[in-house]
Amino acid sequence: MTELGLAITPKEVITRFTGLSHAQLGRPLPADYRQRSTLELARRLEGVKPIEGVHAQLGQLTGPRCVCSNSRSMRLQLSLTSTGLWEHFRPHVFSAPEVGRSKPAPDVFLHAAKVFGVEPRKVLVIEDSAHGVSGAVEAGMRVIGFTGGGHTWPGHAEDLKRAGATQVVPRLSDVAAAVEEFRA
Repeated sequence: MTELGLAITPKEVITRFTGLSHAQLGRPLPADYRQRSTLELARRLEGVKPIEGVHAQLGQLTGPRCVCSNSRSMRLQLSLTSTGLWEHFRPHVFSAPEVGRSKPAPDVFLHAAKVFGVEPRKVLVIEDSAHGVSGAVEAGMRVIGFTGGGHTWPGHAEDLKRAGATQVVPRLSDVAAAVEEFRA
């Protein structure tokens, strides 16, 4: 975006666009923008690292699980494979734009519940974006907000709570305990 003359900081990108499938910039982008940004994103995702401790944390969580994202399937497979997480979730990796409307619409969450044959009210979502929290709440699901990723900002936890997260955890190590509280 900087190359296009858009004065926007990484922090501003995170706060304005996290959880959205595309940016609303108020002006048209060049015709080759999507192709160029897709190639650059793929290049960067090849080196992405998982949040420390995620594999151990997933080992503590029992029961069915999936990924519901606004990203496209290709991007999801690339990032989950790069982090070693693909095997923890496949084949239950759902792309919102490929199953319905993108978050904050509830479509991807409702799709996942249908695939698993579970009533939405029995689903617990761990979500790091306010748009995702809103979508899961609209689907009738319970939500734990997560602010332990690399894209957090001051006020992030409050944004997740305002969107409907019942609880917000700042560290990955807190997720299993929060899930157990919901189960109880």
